[in-house]
Amino acid sequence: MKYNLIPLRDVVVFPGVVMPLFVGRPPSVAAVDSALSGDMKIVLVTQKQADVEQPKESDLHGVATLADIIQVMKLPDGSLKLIVEGRQRVSIDLFPDNTLTQCDVTPIDDKIDYRANEAAAAKKMLLSAFGRYLDNHNRHPKELLRSISETESLSLVTDTIISHTKLDLGKKIQLLSEANVRERITHLLVYLEQESELVGLEQSIRQRVKAQMDKNQREYYLNEQAKAIQKELEEIDESNSDFGLLEKSIKKAKMPADVEKKCLSELEKLKKMPAMSSEATVLRNYIETMLDYPWSVSTETVEDLAEAKAALEASHYGLEDVKTRILEYLAVQQRTQKASGSILCLVGPPGVGKTSIGKSIADAVNRRYIRMALGGVRDEAEIRGHRRTYIGAMPGKIVQNITKAKVNNPLFLLDEIDKMGMDHRGDPASAMLEVLDAEQNHTFNDHYMEVDMDLSQVMFVATANHLDIPGPLLDRMEIIRIPGYTESEKIAIAKQYLVPRNIKRHGLSNKEIKITDNALKLVVENYTREAGVRQLDREIGKLCRKVVTGITLKEKKAVSISKNNLSKYLGVAKYTRDNLAEKDSIGRINGLAWTSVGGELLNIEVVILPGKGKTSLTGKLGDVMKESVQAAMTVVKSHVNELGVSHTFFQEHDFHIHLPEAATPKDGPSAGTAIATALLSAVMSEAISHKIAMTGEITLQGNVLPIGGLKEKLFAAAREGIKTVFIPKANEKDLSEIADEIKENMVIFPVKRIEQIFSKVFSNKLNKKDKKLKSGFLATKYMQEFQPSSQQH
Repeated sequence: MKYNLIPLRDVVVFPGVVMPLFVGRPPSVAAVDSALSGDMKIVLVTQKQADVEQPKESDLHGVATLADIIQVMKLPDGSLKLIVEGRQRVSIDLFPDNTLTQCDVTPIDDKIDYRANEAAAAKKMLLSAFGRYLDNHNRHPKELLRSISETESLSLVTDTIISHTKLDLGKKIQLLSEANVRERITHLLVYLEQESELVGLEQSIRQRVKAQMDKNQREYYLNEQAKAIQKELEEIDESNSDFGLLEKSIKKAKMPADVEKKCLSELEKLKKMPAMSSEATVLRNYIETMLDYPWSVSTETVEDLAEAKAALEASHYGLEDVKTRILEYLAVQQRTQKASGSILCLVGPPGVGKTSIGKSIADAVNRRYIRMALGGVRDEAEIRGHRRTYIGAMPGKIVQNITKAKVNNPLFLLDEIDKMGMDHRGDPASAMLEVLDAEQNHTFNDHYMEVDMDLSQVMFVATANHLDIPGPLLDRMEIIRIPGYTESEKIAIAKQYLVPRNIKRHGLSNKEIKITDNALKLVVENYTREAGVRQLDREIGKLCRKVVTGITLKEKKAVSISKNNLSKYLGVAKYTRDNLAEKDSIGRINGLAWTSVGGELLNIEVVILPGKGKTSLTGKLGDVMKESVQAAMTVVKSHVNELGVSHTFFQEHDFHIHLPEAATPKDGPSAGTAIATALLSAVMSEAISHKIAMTGEITLQGNVLPIGGLKEKLFAAAREGIKTVFIPKANEKDLSEIADEIKENMVIFPVKRIEQIFSKVFSNKLNKKDKKLKSGFLATKYMQEFQPSSQQH
């Protein structure tokens, strides 16, 4: 049957329920007018979304209520107020005229499977549960319950109760769609019981809160009363109380005036707090932390510079430049009587003694030694501390370590400062700026302490493996490089420091173990590959353990370790000098590389095959090194005429350039000269001496540009037995920092142009070619200014 229809927003009308409705949308007003001229019946359907102004068929639920219009009142704004009474559940079948003003519906009959006595019991349960629901929600249950109880239809009783609950819209639509009265009653009873339990829990929580508030108010009243009585009777001498002792400690601590004022202010707050409150505990911890800090406690530093020098000499072998710079630093401090100035940063590979130098400096100047490992520190609060508002707050590591040292002028070693990171918790490197700035660290502010703290008396020393440090932080430090030890230095360190220390550490005596110089040299050459001496120390420790075991088992009473029996104790050699070729080769040359653990020899191999001019690169090369290969190839091609090589040679051959080891990443521009030389060797089929190595960046014009890490590279060349090294002319000034024993065992040629290298490496063959060539550029053009470095011995 066809009826007029009104879409409703956020309202569900149930059968048997009388409800007022306000109608204002034009289609809905037209539907009411049409119904008034007919049988006064109208279909009330709920929208799925209330904010849809002009709903479509898909915006309406499929179940509705057929209702009677009881009364209509027209309002001044043109809208209507209706009083309707639900009569019948219906399902909407279709909208005949494709509008939402009329629809065809099918009645939904109630399905009642209760017997008479069951229906009466169900009705009684519903009324009882609904009565409790009304009581819990401060409604007026008597009149409503009386009206519902007089209704005979169990279905109408259920629908009436549903319409008076706070069920959500979706649940009401579900119950409107339910024809089975038993299912409807079950859902309704579950909801009413859940609501009653929830209200009961709310009331229980409310009563507990009220009881706690009453208890707190009572305690507060009694505490105030006790304070008044104590003050009136003067029964307590405040000077002997816990608060009095804290006040005395504050005044004895010789804090700066503003810090003392802050502590006394916090103490006054503490006095007014209940003793067992969490705030009082936090405040007491803060005051005790302030008292623990050494505001005015200092150690008397050593004024004798000679004594400091002797302490450094006793603890470290070599490193003369480093020791000289440290002594200069200490001399300026003693003369000015201030700790201000540059912060020393010791930079070098692992195992060269950076951390132990810091400890030696502390011993030399009689300062307490503090070491703070910064590796992996990513939280700014590690430096500045946490604010007291957070649970478990504490000062930063700077304040904690100075408190632990119990003096305000320790030597503070910031170990591995290049390993600090940053994440969402902040940037600790930025927080470190204030700590290391001599102009600012006298007012360092820790978030927990909340006062300015003077760190200017602290002697900060930092260590790092490389200079991958933020620029502003690096700018605040003076860099002292510790490149590593030569072979002879390592042997001397082993004899003077490592062997005696390991003998003592393993409970041996000098009579029970003897390690010859040749054995130590073999350990350095074949069992270690490092810039420092950490692995050397471990190998010597291994020797001592083997000897201790043998003596304990009574196999021997004393052991002498020489190069002949060394492998018996340390096993097969871990390293050999296989990086250096045994004979001269075509297309193979020794480059020099820098790594975080020192210098290394870099093999470069070039093979030319018949092909179409393709260049292959292998050895896990980085982008910069690939570009160096391109530049080197261009330089070689630019000289083919002078070399008597046809241009078509490069179009008719493929070039394969390989840098072993293939699994090790390689990058940087400093292999440019070596690559160009290896390419020329392959093109000319001229062998290169296996005792030659070189380093330098190359340009397309053939200029040789400066490189970094020269000291480490020359150390590696000396270690591998290289006799001739070509370096950029711009790096000649750095030779003054190279140990004499390195320079005296090799010839170092500083060069400005790649042709100078070519003329020296390929002198025999090129000189023959020059006689046939007009330019003769390789033999004469640059040789006038090409001489070995005068700084070698």
